[in-house]
Amino acid sequence: MESRLRSKMIHHGALVILLGLLAGFPFALVITGDLAGSERAWKMAHLEGVLNGLLLIAVAAAGGNLRLAPRRQAWMAGAFIVTAWGNLVASVIAAIFEVRGLEPRGPTANLVVYAIFMVAVIAVIIGLGLLAKGALAAIPGTQGSREAGA
Repeated sequence: MESRLRSKMIHHGALVILLGLLAGFPFALVITGDLAGSERAWKMAHLEGVLNGLLLIAVAAAGGNLRLAPRRQAWMAGAFIVTAWGNLVASVIAAIFEVRGLEPRGPTANLVVYAIFMVAVIAVIIGLGLLAKGALAAIPGTQGSREAGA
């Protein structure tokens, strides 16, 4: 994977982790009773940031072991970046407005959260598919390696 894309993923991963850690403050305030809200929702917002940021950094670290055409590398990096930001933003909005975004129905905040989560779901499927393809193509002697990541 191109060094520029790997650095971009690490950069976004670090920012997503930072914002996930910042979401830990309202989580702590809800736990102590100093802020009204859902403990479950703020825990999710906190963990979404940390875990999705770590996913970006892990995929960037593995990027040197992948064999993908440059265009597919860009699609994979973009898909994981969209996933990380989408999950973080949707979970913070969900916690603020006390909605879950599990189905496409009102109120408006719930619809927004649902839509963002669905974009993130589609993006992660694309990203993981390309990650798997790039890993398979890098294994010597496999059908994927003969395709040269095209």
